[in-house]
This record gives sequence, C-alpha cells and structure tokens, in this order.
Amino acid sequence: MKALKLISLIILTGLLVNFTNTGKVTIYTIGDSTMANKDLSQHNPERGWGQMFQQFFDDQVIVDNWAKNGRSSKSFMTEGLWKGVLEKLKPGDFVFIQFGHNDSKPDSARHTDPHTTYKANLTKYITETRAKGANPVLLTSVVRRKFDANENLEDTHGEYLVVVRELAKEMNVPLIDMEQKSRKLVQQLGPEESKKLYMWIEPGVSEKFPKGDKDDTHFQVYGATKMAGLVVEGIKELNLSIASHIIKTPQN
Repeated sequence: MKALKLISLIILTGLLVNFTNTGKVTIYTIGDSTMANKDLSQHNPERGWGQMFQQFFDDQVIVDNWAKNGRSSKSFMTEGLWKGVLEKLKPGDFVFIQFGHNDSKPDSARHTDPHTTYKANLTKYITETRAKGANPVLLTSVVRRKFDANENLEDTHGEYLVVVRELAKEMNVPLIDMEQKSRKLVQQLGPEESKKLYMWIEPGVSEKFPKGDKDDTHFQVYGATKMAGLVVEGIKELNLSIASHIIKTPQN
C-alpha cells in the first residue's frame, strides 16, 4: 500500500513538473503612460511600448500590460494595481518594472523621493515578485525629447535613474537601461527626425487630435515599436530565459 502511494506521488510530481515546464510564461509590465495600452478609438495614433511588446515573442510568452497613464511607483501600489498583478503572478513569470516619469510630480498621491520612498517602492516590487518565484527586471525611464540649444538631449529624470541603476546592483536584479538606449536612438535621429517617434501630429491628420499635437513624452506607433525593440535588445543582452522565445528582430 505504501509502495502504491509512493508510486502515485512520483507520477503526480512528474505531471506537475511537466505542466510547469510546458506552461506559458507571462511578462507583466508595470509602469506609466510611456508603457501603457492606449485607447484605439478615433484612430488614436498614440501607443505605449508595452502595447507593442507581444509581437516580438512566440506563443509561449504572454505579455500582460498593467502599466497605466499617470502612475508613479507609489500610486500604482496605493490604487491596488500591484495587488492585481501579485494575485496572478506564478513561478517563472517576469515583472518588468519601469517607473520614474511621474514620481517627480509634486502631488502627494504620486510624489516620491528618489533615495527613500522611490527606492523603497522598487524594493517592495522586487522582493514580492521574488517571493512568488517570479523574476523582476528593472528598467530606467525612456527619455523625453528635450534638446538643448546645442541639439543635445537634456536629462529630465535625474536621481531617479541613479537609484534604479544602484538598486539593480544592490539586489542583483537584471537591468535594461532604457534611458541610455532611448537616448542613443533619439540623439542619433536629432531634433527633427525624432519627432516621428513621439506624438508630434500635424493638424487635420488625426481624428483624436484634430488640431495636432506636440508631445515630447509619449509615442506614436513607430516610436512605441522602436522602444519595445530596445527592450527586446536588452533581453538578449542579459540572456534572460525568455530570449529563446523572441521571434522578431528589432529593426534598426
């Protein structure tokens, strides 16, 4: 009888291991509007890079984009969005964490100090992800299109970038330095060509923006796709396990 129970347990364990190994991996993306899914009504040309991310992977990887407009590392947590991710998170999944754009905002609902509350929030995301047996990945914020008089990009994220880079080392978390990667891309394109990445829309072109738009933070389809491609580039450089499921090579 004991032998039968032991055999049954071995078979059950084998089935569970097999299920785990063949199950799909989910990448949860958490962050702000530069990553978030956008409303597609009125032929809206705006996209977040998380919205364009799925196309780079085979069907064994699912991108579940939880990023929301206007959220900081603080408000994403206090509004219960992080709780929603945690409830779904399973061993082997990934959480891509990119905050900073809104953490510097002055309102109390979003503001964090880089070296205290911001760092504490990121640490919480990392430790709780790991507690679920999942894999945290830190990303620095993508650049804003803000050129100085000499046509060099200005830094608009300051110490928030420093903290992400330092924390990645302190906690041994993979880092995709999107600030550096996007800076290189936008700088190479220059002040005029880089408008194609961002929400620079001529009047009469978009139903959603009939008077046009001049937005140096958010992306059109082309820009969001390029940013998603830079993240994929980072995945390959880090040799993360999900790199084997990349099916589309980012275009230069």
